[in-house]
Amino acid sequence: MLQSQTTSKMQVSMIKAFSDNYIWAISSQNKPALAIVDPGDADVCIDYIEQNNKQLSAILITHHHSDHVGGINKLVQYCQDNAWPLTVYGPENESIPHCDIKLNEHSTFVLNDLALEFSVIELPGHTSGHIAYLAQDSLFCGDTLFSGGCGRLFEGTAAQMLNSLEKLSSLPEKTHVYCAHEYTKANLDFALTVEPSNRELVYYYNQVLQKRAQNIATIPSSILQEKMINPFLRCHRESLMASASEFSGKSVTDPLSAFTIIRAWKDNF
Repeated sequence: MLQSQTTSKMQVSMIKAFSDNYIWAISSQNKPALAIVDPGDADVCIDYIEQNNKQLSAILITHHHSDHVGGINKLVQYCQDNAWPLTVYGPENESIPHCDIKLNEHSTFVLNDLALEFSVIELPGHTSGHIAYLAQDSLFCGDTLFSGGCGRLFEGTAAQMLNSLEKLSSLPEKTHVYCAHEYTKANLDFALTVEPSNRELVYYYNQVLQKRAQNIATIPSSILQEKMINPFLRCHRESLMASASEFSGKSVTDPLSAFTIIRAWKDNF
């Protein structure tokens, strides 16, 4: 295990990709080493590496979708051309290009050149093998939890996704949430339809409108913020069950039924 006296202060930077993807660059104080989370686009990552005089040493993958893994091959070649050792981490139950270390719910690992320890959380739902990475107070959760929303159920079940979200909701409230997309405004448009009387949600929505008007990112969020405003973390609440009942026309009295209805409602919103 990583000893506390060697733990570095983690620094997280945003690399924008495609129309709304966020790739996360993890560094540590003044160390040259760099870890990158879900590099769907190699070119923007290489630009970041060269502009910041960094050396890529690790790639962390949450799931197999192309906008999260599409840059791996080029980045592996880039590191080989520069004679940089590179380790690719990914979920053990998904096929990830060049994956060196396969991870599951019980995995922990240390990036020695960053002096950072990570633990892994299995989050099936969006895909069957989706994982998240937790280090210090930062969660890198791919497409499972978004600000104000959650991922679509492409491979998993509603029960799996609800369980995954409950795992994340149980993390310390100060945890920073680094998801992979700028979906917040659209998510909140839906959330307000589901829970229009939520004052924290209304306040947050107005903050988000101001940020997006200035092209400022709304990520990271926090577990505390999401527990106050995200309908998919609030399916145990009477207000969410009432909305699910009204929308579906049948009595909803349990969180899984509420989640199932609200997720299907969002799919067609």
